[in-house]
Parts: sequence; structure tokens; C-alpha cells
Amino acid sequence: MKKIAIFASGNGSNAENIINYFQSHPDEGEVALVVCNRKEAGVYERAARLGVPCVHIPKREINEATIILPLLKKYEVEFIVLAGFLLMIPDFLIQAYKRRMINVHPSLLPKYGGKGMHGHYVHEAVVAAKEKESGITIHYVSEVCDEGEVIFQVKTDILPTDTPKIVEEKIHALEKEYFPKVVSSLLKAL
Repeated sequence: MKKIAIFASGNGSNAENIINYFQSHPDEGEVALVVCNRKEAGVYERAARLGVPCVHIPKREINEATIILPLLKKYEVEFIVLAGFLLMIPDFLIQAYKRRMINVHPSLLPKYGGKGMHGHYVHEAVVAAKEKESGITIHYVSEVCDEGEVIFQVKTDILPTDTPKIVEEKIHALEKEYFPKVVSSLLKAL
């Protein structure tokens, strides 16, 4: 069974969704570990409730190959999923997990990507630009923020009356529906 690590920085709704998916489909893979860089993040409670170890690794330690690589090896991690992880991944880790590390971004990249464009900032920009559609992009992680090869995109309509909060709800619905399935399909191809 292929083992996954999820890297998260926030409340962990995507992490919880992915864990639930693989716990319901154990033949497709297993979330063996959650890594979080923020002590106060909600993902710890979600992971604990679902019986998945969640380890706090501050930024300086994520950037240390002698710390993060042995941790991933200990949990036999073959694939990494970034789910609301707000730090840049160090080059050594990208190389160690080349084409085995993905991220989900809450827009149709290349629009509204790059440093500082995450969560509500993206949705506010989409509404301010009066976009007619938005969506999610699942992509491989590369050395340049949000510029890795696109694996999957799905769109949703944005109405002129939609607020950033409504756009956020639409994007979360797409993430919930599609993100675990894309992870599963990539694991099958390993």
C-alpha cells in the first residue's frame, strides 16, 4: 500500500477530506503522516480524530534535509500532498519526490498564482477582476511557486453577485470532490 504525507498549515479541511477518502478506500493508499509548520493550526485536531500522526515541523526544520527526509523515510512516505501548506518547499525535497509531490491551488493557474496568492486573497482577486469563472488547479510542485506542471483543472461559474465567501465555498466544493480522486489516480500510476 502506498503511503502519503500531507503537508498543511491551516485548519486542515482538505487534509481531513483526503484522510477520510483513503480510510474509506484503503486499497488505494494510506495517509501515514501529516506535517504542519504552525503550532496553532486546526489540522492537529482533525488528524488526531482520524488516528493519523501529525508532526509539528517549523520552517527551519523543513529546510533541513537531515530532519525532514528521515521523518518521511520513517513513515515510508512515497507521495506528498500539499493541502493548504503555505511555505515554499526546499529544492532537495522537490528533487527527492520529483513527480510525487502535488499541490492544489484555488484558481485556474496561471491566473491568481504565485507568492501571497492563497485562500481568501485569491477569491478576493477573482471577484475584484469580475471573473466569470474560477476553479482549482492540481499541479506538481516545482521550484517556482505555483508554476509546476498542471495535472488537473476544473472550473465553476462565478456570478456577478458572488462574494469572495461564496467563491470560496464553490472552490472548497471542487476541492472536496476532486482532490482525493486525483491523488488516488496518481498513486495508481506510480
